Amino acid sequence: YVTLASDPDPVNDFCVLNRSSATTSLPCKNSSLVTVEDFVFSGIKFRGKFSETGLASIPVNVNVFPGLNTLGMSMVRADFDVGGVNVPHFHPRATEIAVVLEGKIYSGFVDTQNRIFAKVIEKGEVMVFPRGLVHFQMNVGDTWATILGSFDSQNPGLQKIPSAVFGSNIKEELLEKAFGLTPKEIAKLRKRFAPHRL
Repeated sequence: YVTLASDPDPVNDFCVLNRSSATTSLPCKNSSLVTVEDFVFSGIKFRGKFSETGLASIPVNVNVFPGLNTLGMSMVRADFDVGGVNVPHFHPRATEIAVVLEGKIYSGFVDTQNRIFAKVIEKGEVMVFPRGLVHFQMNVGDTWATILGSFDSQNPGLQKIPSAVFGSNIKEELLEKAFGLTPKEIAKLRKRFAPHRL
């Protein structure tokens, strides 16, 4: 037996997300009300505010750009301060491809055999991160750096490893055994990686 599955082909030219009413059962805005502004997003002209890890990221997804609805794509602008990092993380629903617009980024991913694929990529170079694999970036240049990442999903998801492990309510005993840490060390990491910190 052979089974094939894929996303259905669209039956409309577009389906701009209907955000006019929280109670509407129609996911698409009435096409007669759609304007060119539904297909333009200006929110990544300038970098965002740096986090304490030196990263400023601006996601471009259907939540901020309704014209992306049902198109199966999204993106992110990520700016890095000198030494800034994008902590190890993964996207459960998307492959990502990233192009360096400015600077030098140590960039890589780890496969399911724990092999690392990493190198410094520079302005104009592109790297791909396969769906669901842990990946990371760090600015290794002496000026700020910028990448533009693109996803093959309108909702790629984001799971940051430090906050997923230490910012959640995983039992302390399990973390002690898994990482060989003391309760004091775990408390320190939990304080550092609480969800509001990253």
